[in-house]
Amino acid sequence: MNAPAPHLPPHIPVTGAGMDRAVVRRRKPWLWVAAATGAAVLAGLVWWMLPRGQVVGASELEIATVQSGQFRDEILLRSNAAPLASVFLDATEGGRVEAVHVRDGAMVKKGELLFRLSNPQRQQEMLARESDVAQQVANLAGLKVGLEASRADHRRELAGLEYTLDRVQKDHQRNSQLAAQGFLSAAALEESRDKLSQQQRLLAEAKADIQAELGTRQHAIDQMARAIGGLQDGLKIMRTTADALAVRAPTDGRLTDFRLEEGESVKPSDRLGRIDSPDRYKLTASADEFYLGRVSLGLKGSAQIGGQSYDVTLARLNPQVKDGRFNLELQFTSTMPKQMQPGQGVDARLSLGQPSQSLLLPDGAFYSDTGGAWIFVLAEGDGQAERRAIRLGRRAANQIEVLGGLKAGERVIVSSYRDFRDAQRLRVSH
Repeated sequence: MNAPAPHLPPHIPVTGAGMDRAVVRRRKPWLWVAAATGAAVLAGLVWWMLPRGQVVGASELEIATVQSGQFRDEILLRSNAAPLASVFLDATEGGRVEAVHVRDGAMVKKGELLFRLSNPQRQQEMLARESDVAQQVANLAGLKVGLEASRADHRRELAGLEYTLDRVQKDHQRNSQLAAQGFLSAAALEESRDKLSQQQRLLAEAKADIQAELGTRQHAIDQMARAIGGLQDGLKIMRTTADALAVRAPTDGRLTDFRLEEGESVKPSDRLGRIDSPDRYKLTASADEFYLGRVSLGLKGSAQIGGQSYDVTLARLNPQVKDGRFNLELQFTSTMPKQMQPGQGVDARLSLGQPSQSLLLPDGAFYSDTGGAWIFVLAEGDGQAERRAIRLGRRAANQIEVLGGLKAGERVIVSSYRDFRDAQRLRVSH
């Protein structure tokens, strides 16, 4: 007879099938723990195998492959041809267009009449100024005639006074001789001497008065002459203004942006067109502000025009940055291309240094979003991309030099990260 199990109540018999059921009851909690653990492991494995990260459509991404190649330290530019020199035609006077003698695009010579304006107000002002000048000239002539007449009167007056003085001197000499011989009294001689002194004083005073009067008249004439000179200068300016109504070419060249029509009104300072230097051009372009610290005047480069390469040099630089770009100007250093047109698009490049072998990454919008500090790298075959820290070097010619964090053959996202800048992992859906 079997003894009862020690943990069972003594009144429950344990024999045969009853003993088997008791063993099952004792082992069932361990089975439950094992099943729960297995389920948790399986769920974790399934979760790990499921795709994770922010979902991004493949069509929204630009994907590139890291490659080993030659890094060309240069700037690629899309430039436009522009005349090497231009003279702008700005209206100095307003008026109505009476006649247009040339048309846009024509080759003109210096001094050639381009168009003519009419301005009745200016014409009236010039007539009034001419009348003022004529009146003042007449007044000046009258002053000069009066001066000459006064001089004539004074000459006659002085002649009379000098004649009288001469007679008085002769009388005094005779009286002096007679007084010396005792034939004339001392009182008579004194009276003769007083007459001579008086006559000398009258002549001196008359000369002084005449000199003062003539000086005053001459001063008035001089002032009038200066006033007339100023009026005449003003009249010359007005005539020049009137001449400006007939606009002539200031230099040789091609007339550009000239759209005047007869009957059109023109205001002062209106830009009417320009004259471009013929067959001489430069290239204007803009570059990313990233290159501002690396460029300087005199850098060499080349431009591709009509399948030929032409040497250029950086001739002008505007360091003012607008919308992340700055402007520069290139000039041809040797041969000037033929048959260029203003505004023609030209591919150009500026060399910043010598080429070198390196890992290369295409330049893209991701650089602006990450500053080149990290990038999303696509895993092989599973459609996922992970964020990875990298080190980048120089940027030039739409290439970026890779210094660390990437290997040749790895695929990366180079388009904008604007919509997933904060994500750590991406799931690329096709």
